[in-house]
Amino acid sequence: MEFIYKTSGVCARQITLDVEDGIIKDVKFIGGCNGNGNGISMLVKGMKTEDVIKRLKGVKCEHRNTSCPDQLAKALEEISE
Repeated sequence: MEFIYKTSGVCARQITLDVEDGIIKDVKFIGGCNGNGNGISMLVKGMKTEDVIKRLKGVKCEHRNTSCPDQLAKALEEISE
C-alpha cells in the first residue's frame, strides 16, 4: 500500500511509503537533506514497521522536538493503526 505523509517541523515536506503486510518496501523523503533521506530509506527497506518505529521514534534534530526519522516513525504509526 502506498501512503503519503505530510511532515511537520522538519526540512522534508513529505514522506512517501510503500508498505506490504507490515514490511517496508520503499520510502522516499521529498525535500530536506537528500543524503540523509536516501540513507534512512536504504536502511529501513525490508524491515518490519514496528521495528522501525521502536528505533526511530523520538529522535530529535538539533533544536527541534522531531526529525526526519521521527517523522517516519509517526507516519508508520499512522498507517499501522
